[in-house]
Parts: sequence; C-alpha cells; structure tokens
Amino acid sequence: MGNTFWINFYNVIVVPIFFVLLKLTALISPKIKTALQERKNLFIDLKNSINILDKQKINLWFHSSSVGEFEQAKPIIEKLIASRKFNIITSFLSPSGFKSAKRYEFSDLVTYYPFDSLKNIKQFIDLIDPPALILMRYDIWPNSVYEMTRRKKPVILVDATMKKNSPRKYPIIKKFHKHLFSHFTRIFTISEDDKNEFLSFGIEESKLKVAGDTRYDRVFQKSQSSSTQKIINEKIIEGKKIFVAGSTWKEDEEILLPVIIKLHQRDQNLLSIVVPHEPTIQNLEQIEYELRSKITSIRFSRLNQYNNEKIIIVDSIGILLILYSYAHVAFVGGGFKSNIHNILEPAVYGIPVIFGPKYSNSQEAFKFLEAQAGFSVKNKREMYRYLRKILINENFRIKTGTNAQNFVISNTGATDRIVNELIQIIKS
Repeated sequence: MGNTFWINFYNVIVVPIFFVLLKLTALISPKIKTALQERKNLFIDLKNSINILDKQKINLWFHSSSVGEFEQAKPIIEKLIASRKFNIITSFLSPSGFKSAKRYEFSDLVTYYPFDSLKNIKQFIDLIDPPALILMRYDIWPNSVYEMTRRKKPVILVDATMKKNSPRKYPIIKKFHKHLFSHFTRIFTISEDDKNEFLSFGIEESKLKVAGDTRYDRVFQKSQSSSTQKIINEKIIEGKKIFVAGSTWKEDEEILLPVIIKLHQRDQNLLSIVVPHEPTIQNLEQIEYELRSKITSIRFSRLNQYNNEKIIIVDSIGILLILYSYAHVAFVGGGFKSNIHNILEPAVYGIPVIFGPKYSNSQEAFKFLEAQAGFSVKNKREMYRYLRKILINENFRIKTGTNAQNFVISNTGATDRIVNELIQIIKS
C-alpha cells in the first residue's frame, strides 16, 4: 500500500475517532481537560513567542510526551546549545512536561503540541520553521512525520526502544508503522536488540544506529551537582546508616513500612527516609498512621525540630536525587504497583538498589540484576533479608554498590554519539 493510503487512513479514520475520544475523556480526566484548555490560544501564543527568538539562530524542534522523556532530551540540548547556533523549541503532550520545561533555562520556547490534524501541523511547522524534528523515545505523531518529510526535512527518533511483544507489531498496526518508520531519517536505538526489532519492520539498516540511552548521561550529569548540595543538617546523619526509599506508592509501602520497623528494632544507628511518589496530605498522614505507636517519625519540612526520630517522611518534591546521595542503600518504588521508577538515580552514587517484582518496563533493570548491582524482591521476607545483609555486611554493601555505579558509568556516552551525528544530519 502506498503513501497516500496510509496518510488518508490516518487522517480520515484515526484522527476523527481520536478527537471524539479525547473530548469524551476530558469529561472525566482533569489532566486531559487542562491540556485541552491550555491549548486554546496555542497558535496565538506561539506566534508571539517565535517573534522574540534570535533570528540569527536556527529553530531546532524537540518533542517529548512528558517529564521523563524530556529528561532524556536535556543532555542533547545542553550539548547543542554550546555551539550558540540554535534556538531550542520544545513541545509537549502533557501539562506536566510543559510546566517542567517552563522552568528549564535552556528551552528558548516551550509549547504544547497541537492536536495532530494535518491542518494544525502545517500551521505549527510554518510558524517554527525547524530544520529537523527530534522525537524522544516513543511519542510519534504521524502528521508531523509526514509533513516534515514532505518538506524534505529530517525526522530523528532518539532513545528508541521496541519490545518483542509490542502492540505496534499487531498485523494492521505493523503495516501502518512500517510505512511511518520509513519516513524517518535516523532512528537511534538504545540497544542492539531494539535495532533488530526495528529491522523487523523492513526499515533500511542504514537508518538505524545503536547509540545507547541518554538517561545514563542525564543521571550522571545531575549527580555531579546534586552530591554537592546539602539539605540535611550533618548532626542528624552523623554516625548513622541511611536508607532512602524513593518514589513509593501505597502498594510499595504495604511491604516496605513493616520491614523498616523491623530493621530499626535491630539497628539503633539506622535512619530511614521515605519519599512518597505523591506527597499529598492524605498519603503523608496514611504513612504516619502506619508508623504511629511503633516508631518515631518526622516530616522533612520540620527537620529544624528534629529530636532523634527514626524515620523522615519527605513532604516536598524535587529533592529525591539529592537524598539518594546520603544513602547507604536505596529502595526504588513502583515495583509492587505496576512499574518501577528510575533505578539509575540511586545507583550512580555507588549504593545497592532494591526494587519490587514488576520491572518489565525497565530494560536496564534486567541488566542491572545481571551485573549484581541490586536486587528485586517479591515480599517482606525477601526485602528484610537483603536490607539486613546490606546493612550489617560492609564488604557486601560496598561490592554491590560499586557494581551499581560501574553499571551506570559504563553506559554513559550516548549523548556524544547522537549529537555528533545530529549535527551532520542538520548540516546536510
């Protein structure tokens, strides 16, 4: 089937259905409702913002779905801006990504991605006039790809992954994606396995390149500054072993909190720091309720009143990476709910990392376990056993932590590989 069929299929059938579903979902989802409302003046705002950009620089367009994908773009952006040749334009699907980028000093223009109709995309590209489109990870919108290709401008996919059981491989969907991927100038995959999975779509091998994952570069980059920031009084942590449990959900805490209580009964020098993924009043009070009468706790915001409490409950956001720098061992949440959060953030500091059994979303988790850099646990008994061993066996802790740090450092370098080729693609 030719180009015209799939473009028509997408715009005549998929786009209208998607538009209706979006409107219906907005009735029950505050997040989607907000995203639609904030797009109302998108083109007016975009036109005004474009006019104040440096006309001597090239407008380079990065698109990310949300905060996580944008974090992966940051090392590339920061490498590119060193040349002083580019205005960095970042577009987002979600309000969280949009708001995060507004606080990022290297985004010259932050905008929502418009609804993916051909008319909208033509208008959007007319306004920003980019020499290339750089898509992060997996958030691919067909009309952007089609329109940039029609204008003979390169489209690049970065940090690309493709699972063997991906829904994109279902019969009709696979044919559509085979057509879509054929329009890409370059696809930078995280691993050789990902490259081979993309090859199964009939993509020219010359368009595929294994570059690695920029998340390793970003985590290493952030750790360099975070490790120098002091947010806990030295007297509080002096002489203590620090356990940090980061990005925890209710399902994690059901396993975690009884283990923490038991560990503190055995170790008077232990200090635990619990960082809920969503530090709402309700969640904070629930954790305090579970601990009450069993062990003393204090909220992070009240540390100036610290009186030797055993557990610090973090009631703010944005400081987890700094807290990991204090830790002797870490637990990363999500693995008892649906999918684990970022295990690289604690690992970069050279500490053992423990997480729950649900980690199929994380390619690095499988390799992390192979490298003996941390442990996946299925229940309270396993969590207690590993944490107790790490806390009492210094040689075991140091060896596992060294494996964790080496795992991160050995996987850095993707940014340089990608940027070097990006510059050549843009020049040509």
